[in-house]
Amino acid sequence: MNRLIIFSLILFSLSATAQRNPFKNLSEKDGKIGIGTNFPDELLTVKGKIHTQEVLVDLEGAVAPDYVFENHFNGFSEAMPEYRLITLEELETFLKENNHLPNVPSAETMQVEGISLKAMNLILLQKIEELTLYTLQQQKEIDALKEKFSEK
Repeated sequence: MNRLIIFSLILFSLSATAQRNPFKNLSEKDGKIGIGTNFPDELLTVKGKIHTQEVLVDLEGAVAPDYVFENHFNGFSEAMPEYRLITLEELETFLKENNHLPNVPSAETMQVEGISLKAMNLILLQKIEELTLYTLQQQKEIDALKEKFSEK
């Protein structure tokens, strides 16, 4: 009978403690915080959705892609001297061979490694700037053709 009472008290105590812990999804291991996981692998690891109004990402160590326009209009970029806008023909060849844009990770790579929001946003901005230059180039060609045909 005593064992039953002690066992009941232990169960009640554990149950009451669990109910009082509002952070049951929160864990800490080796100075790392986990939400939804008992095995955090970064300072903060969240396994699940995050709802927020804004995320601020520091660009520390990254180069914003102004180098695309700097290279195009100045012929050189101090921020990224090795950058070169490839031709549309080179782009098409790359796409046929790789099925993704240059400097953009493949779907398989993203699936395995995930993506860094900072890196991906900078890559996407680079691609938007490149598309803008391709569009300007094509518009100049269209205008030249219009002029040529309007003379006839």
